[in-house]
Amino acid sequence: MPKNNQLSSAHRQKLDKLLMVPDSRASDSSILQAAIGYADAVARVENMMAVVSDLANGQSHIVSGRLGHELGLSAYREEASIWESEILALMSPEEREEKYIAELRFFHYLRHIPKHRRGHYYLISRLRLRFADGNVREVLHRMYYFYEPEGERVVCAVCLYGLSPFVPSGKSYAVDTLTGTAEELTVSANSAVLSRRERQVLALIDSGLKSAEIADRLNISVHTVSRHRQEILASLQVKNSMEACRIAKSMKLI
Repeated sequence: MPKNNQLSSAHRQKLDKLLMVPDSRASDSSILQAAIGYADAVARVENMMAVVSDLANGQSHIVSGRLGHELGLSAYREEASIWESEILALMSPEEREEKYIAELRFFHYLRHIPKHRRGHYYLISRLRLRFADGNVREVLHRMYYFYEPEGERVVCAVCLYGLSPFVPSGKSYAVDTLTGTAEELTVSANSAVLSRRERQVLALIDSGLKSAEIADRLNISVHTVSRHRQEILASLQVKNSMEACRIAKSMKLI
């Protein structure tokens, strides 16, 4: 993975644009309180650190549990951001980047799930954190989205950090709680972010070809190439093709 902190920041910015859609609805308060209650209980029972990110207001509620003491974060209670910066600071830059990429893949993976079923899924990832004693240990990270009743908009996200003897062999998975099945979110899951044709178009853009040349190469119209360009920018939440190529290469989309 690239060792570029600016690139990690770019991945965070994409997630911010995808998730943070301010919209104060009456149902949000009850959903947020339910998420906080769940996080409080799990953190205390399973000795985890739990983070509830309020996506409408851009802030987080944090319960440290016993793991917070082990990480030196027992006093960590709130954050004026949807990102748990003090926990992220315990990861290497490469580890943070992998976390952001896994969450981007998970978000796009859910776009292909029927709305009424999206809330049944969670993300599970293996992360390495530096503990208060100076040792780096593997931690299991779970992330849940709490949706509004229609299943369209995410109201808040719950992240759980804990130790577990049952560590998955892969790096990150999308888990269906109703069936118990898990799909690893590796490069093979990239079709959930960009289609095969979109990745073809973006690879040709990255090689320096113009729209007319791409159309000729793929035997499609220039209008179709332009449509693919716009869909690529929208999917990756970027403003231009250069940034799209940079993000896509870091995610191994191309």
